[in-house]
Amino acid sequence: SAGPRTAMRLAALLAALRPVLPLVLGLSLGCSLSLLRASWSQSGGDEQCSGPPGRAGPLAGGARPEEADGGPGPGHEDFRPRIVPYYRDPNKPYKKVLRTRYIQTELGFHERLFVAVLTSKATLNTLAVAVNKTVAHHFPRLLYFTGLRSAKVPHGMVLVAHGDERPIWLMYETMHYIHQHFGSDYDWFYIMQDDTYAQAEQVKALVTHLSINQDVYLGRAEEFIGGDEQARYCHGGFGYLISRSLLLKLHPHLDSCRNEILSVRPDEWLGRCIIDFLGITCVSQLQGQHYHTYELAKNTEPEKEEEEEFQAALAVHPVSDMTLMYRLHKRFSRIQLDRAYQEIQDLQMQIRNLTSLTPAGEAGLTWPVGINAPFLPKSRFEVISWDYFTEQHLFSCPDGSPKCELSGASKADVSEIIDSAVEQLNHRYQPLLRFSKRQLLNGYRRFDPTRGMEYTLDLLLEAVTQKGHSHVLAKRVSLVRPLSKVEIIPMPYVTEATRVQLVLPLTVQDLDFVANFLDMFAMNTLDTHDNALLTLLFIYHPYDAQRVSQVDVFAGVKAMVGELEKRYAEVKIPWISVKTEVPSQVKLMDIVSKKHPVDTLFFLASVWTEINMEFLNRCRMNTISNWQVFFPVHFQEFNPALVYRGEQAASSGTDFLRDGHFDRRSFAEACFYNSDYMTARTKLAADILDQDEVLESMEVFDVFLHYSGLHLFRAVEPGLVQKYALRSCNPRLSEELYHRCVLSNLEGLASRSHLAMALFEQEQANST
Repeated sequence: SAGPRTAMRLAALLAALRPVLPLVLGLSLGCSLSLLRASWSQSGGDEQCSGPPGRAGPLAGGARPEEADGGPGPGHEDFRPRIVPYYRDPNKPYKKVLRTRYIQTELGFHERLFVAVLTSKATLNTLAVAVNKTVAHHFPRLLYFTGLRSAKVPHGMVLVAHGDERPIWLMYETMHYIHQHFGSDYDWFYIMQDDTYAQAEQVKALVTHLSINQDVYLGRAEEFIGGDEQARYCHGGFGYLISRSLLLKLHPHLDSCRNEILSVRPDEWLGRCIIDFLGITCVSQLQGQHYHTYELAKNTEPEKEEEEEFQAALAVHPVSDMTLMYRLHKRFSRIQLDRAYQEIQDLQMQIRNLTSLTPAGEAGLTWPVGINAPFLPKSRFEVISWDYFTEQHLFSCPDGSPKCELSGASKADVSEIIDSAVEQLNHRYQPLLRFSKRQLLNGYRRFDPTRGMEYTLDLLLEAVTQKGHSHVLAKRVSLVRPLSKVEIIPMPYVTEATRVQLVLPLTVQDLDFVANFLDMFAMNTLDTHDNALLTLLFIYHPYDAQRVSQVDVFAGVKAMVGELEKRYAEVKIPWISVKTEVPSQVKLMDIVSKKHPVDTLFFLASVWTEINMEFLNRCRMNTISNWQVFFPVHFQEFNPALVYRGEQAASSGTDFLRDGHFDRRSFAEACFYNSDYMTARTKLAADILDQDEVLESMEVFDVFLHYSGLHLFRAVEPGLVQKYALRSCNPRLSEELYHRCVLSNLEGLASRSHLAMALFEQEQANST
């Protein structure tokens, strides 16, 4: 009986240990492998690789190898992580640490690629301009270097003139300039001539596949005349790539190279300098990447070049004139486009083949293949409506009218999409049928944020067969203009330390609300010591202005300002008095603009605005001098008498934007710099003749919209919440401004549900 009892205990023990058995086996196997690896390392530790003493040979293959232990060589300390311990001397006074503007500066990141183009006075306005128009917008940073500059520098080109046309001197000064100004900012430096056509995207892709911790000298390798058979220099006509580490090591030897090395060609001089002092030769292949080039023959027709060597080239040389440069650019752009289309077709085929293996099967395949599926609304409020259009009119207009003329970008969009639809039909059915458009019967479009712009077209087409027979038919087609690659738009740097100058226009009708405005201003800016100032603009009617010595309608406001200045001794609140019957926003701003410096950041406020620090910071961040102005859309609360009807208003902090709406018809609030306003105002004055009549029909928003090239940032602003108040609309203003003011008052009464409930209760009361 002892035997079965022991077996049962063993089985129970194994059952208990089974969950942890894989862990025990893994630990045992790991420890065994570690001990085995340690024994191998100790047995081979005495063997060392030895090489010839002294400096490395003249041929390092374009890049220095790493050390034997796998880490970077002694010249690559910049790439080793270092932990800098924090130590504060107790004997020294504390000094506030200033942080950098961008995190990449603090972490020591470098930009990827810098491009230098060597040109001359003779070719600056021809070949250099062609280079600038073809590839400059693809490179992140591109500079042109010349010996002598012409009298007029082409627009949009950054030119550095060294004052001497000698080729060797130009190369020496260029390398010295690049090291001095950009050596610590970029990882790669691409040097080319103005008679070189370079495929910018291919060059950028090349540097992304190369390691930055090696000394790289990459280009078209050429032999020196009468020199070492193994030594190579990079031909300057085809461009060459230099790493940052190589540039840093080369810079101390540039003066010696200039004095000791004699050469006619600048590229040979640079190659000899790198070989003699650094022992690095030019290579055409490195780390599995090839630097393909193509040498153009005379009278070459780029459109007819079909060689694989030509299509794979990163650089083409020599380019004799501007026309040839543009033809090369067109040819290579077509090659890249065809490759992209072919890659899209291959990916779509792979998606079709893999769709059958997905849980949804063939039903999960969306059109177009590879584009996100259309947005599926979860309620009727999420349905994306279609806009109807014809070739002449649009039936969903920005101003709310039911019908407007199709013009501008919308007309170009419709014309392009119709032509594309006919082209796609011909591509699918030719040579059996050939289609031509007769008329657009119906057109529908909508913007789907998940995929792009969708179109549905009803086309009246004429179809012609191969035998010449024609037939008119109607056909419906669907098209999608997908969202392309999302790009981050670079914006100038701004801070939250900028002083904001508030400007508050006041009329007699605004007197009841001034006290609340000043209280909020004092509580949210003066008490918190925010960097904000206030200027009041008193707008007197001509009748009140005549009686100001006897009865000043703004005396109460001035008294409140005096109390604030007594409470806050360091604060001064100036005011400006204006006499006018028509308080035009532009005219008033003209007066204020002349009394402030050009670098002033204005916040044009209304008396119902409740100032807070959160919004002032957004005003600072969203307004950029000579770049962008900010027009916030404030949140307008509804009439509490209609919304609550005697009930207590909700006090929940999370629902503070519930009983109201964002008033899109109001342009009273604005953030902009005085210099930008003055520039736009000057253009307006030069464009119109009868200024008084035009200014009465305009607001500051219209001035920036029509007379400045700045970005107009118009967005809802939850930080600007205004209590309900019935605004007084001045009938002396233009019809459009008066109508907009009336609509703003009407839409600010209540929501449709609240208005319907009020009407329902009123009808019930009348019926009883």
